[in-house]
Amino acid sequence: MDAKDPKQLTEAEWRERLTPEQFHVARQAGTEAPFSGEFHATTDTGIYRCVGCKTELFRSDTKFDAGCGWPSFFAPAELATVTEHEDNAHGMRRVEVRCAACEAHLGHVFPDGPKPTGQRYCINSVVLTFEPAPE
Repeated sequence: MDAKDPKQLTEAEWRERLTPEQFHVARQAGTEAPFSGEFHATTDTGIYRCVGCKTELFRSDTKFDAGCGWPSFFAPAELATVTEHEDNAHGMRRVEVRCAACEAHLGHVFPDGPKPTGQRYCINSVVLTFEPAPE
């Protein structure tokens, strides 16, 4: 990664940095097909980071199987690492989740998750990288 602030990258620079699928989801608010992502069934211990800027977004101890086909977490690593935005696209009212550091679209958050938060952060695998915990 270069030292340039990710929020200052041009669309051309993002296209160079990301694969076409990553660009579609992260920069154009796309969605990967359910059950197709690399991390939807992962149970390994570690940290999930933003593919665009490497910010720590979620930890494996908050991941759960929601049965929806996307990685689901009941909380971000830190509340300040994600931002929430009203999303009325496709005739639905949802809350979009973005990386606070680079504004990448991550997925959506729903109020139907487990305790302790009751939240389900439904995140596209393609916008995540995984850093296994040291053994």
